[in-house]
Amino acid sequence: MRCFLLKLLRNCSVWFIFLVDKKFSPGKCRDFHFMESSDLSPPPRPVVFGEVLLDIFPDGAGVLGGAPFNVAWHLQGFGLNPLFISRIGPDRNGGYVLEKMTEWRMDTSGVQVDKELQTGQVTVSLRDGQPTFTIVPDQAFDAIEPQAALSAVEGNRCSLLYHGTLILRDQSAEALKVLRESVRLPAFVDLNLRSPWWQTKSVHLQLAQAKWAKMNDSELAQVLECENLPKAEQEAAAKRLRSQLGLELLIVTLGADGAFLVTAGEETFWGRPTQQAEVVDTVGAGDAFSAVMILALLNQWPRAKGLERALEFASRVCARKGAIGPDRELYSDHLKRWSQPEN
Repeated sequence: MRCFLLKLLRNCSVWFIFLVDKKFSPGKCRDFHFMESSDLSPPPRPVVFGEVLLDIFPDGAGVLGGAPFNVAWHLQGFGLNPLFISRIGPDRNGGYVLEKMTEWRMDTSGVQVDKELQTGQVTVSLRDGQPTFTIVPDQAFDAIEPQAALSAVEGNRCSLLYHGTLILRDQSAEALKVLRESVRLPAFVDLNLRSPWWQTKSVHLQLAQAKWAKMNDSELAQVLECENLPKAEQEAAAKRLRSQLGLELLIVTLGADGAFLVTAGEETFWGRPTQQAEVVDTVGAGDAFSAVMILALLNQWPRAKGLERALEFASRVCARKGAIGPDRELYSDHLKRWSQPEN
């Protein structure tokens, strides 16, 4: 089974992505139109800006991650060919990042290499059997160079800009500012508030410049500077925040309880996660969810359908070990199922 991009009819200006098998029929791909195009060039690419790092465990083992990197990995799995912009060090871990990206057929042209700073790390330690995480300061991803980031984007037709909030803690914040002002893409901001690496003012600024935003229920309370936000008040609080920021869409995730969306039309959509036989690892659930929400936005899926599919994919990832992995069938299975006509 292979993933194809096809432009239907000479005068048609809409790209489609679908899976072809021996029993292919045109009706199966109706949900998968991308951005409009006036020529035969590929569809616009999502730009993912932010950290790539390794979680380093007490035994020295390293696990590849970083929320933006995970999102880019999933987008590649879904065939969107993201442009990932980050920075690594001149070290073994940096080489490992490039190796894994190349194996997954990701574009590495946006990954800068610092001459001194090391590839990002999060140290994991065990206290009373429970893991604690320390995000190491002064890492290569903190020093993304603005002009190099712009150069990576040049010549590409791009659809949106995705970034988180950890990348705002140091010099990379300036690169993000330059990139946003220069390319002026609609932004998807995915909050990842980790003390002490965020400030209310800078987070509000990024949210105010976004078109879409995602946060969990705890982060919703933090952004609103509420010590306690009861579940019964979350929807009203999210609607108030969305209105204040002028967002087209605000997404609030609720862990095991699912997620809800509030729209500029004051609509609210609720969703529950798909039940899995066993939950193995929840670390990458939020990143998996974000990737499918981006897929939904680019394909203009109905809000409820996008939410349902994002929760479905996140639940599937939770049934596996690790936030990401080189399993192409994970993505092709979902695309094939989502392309089926509904009864």
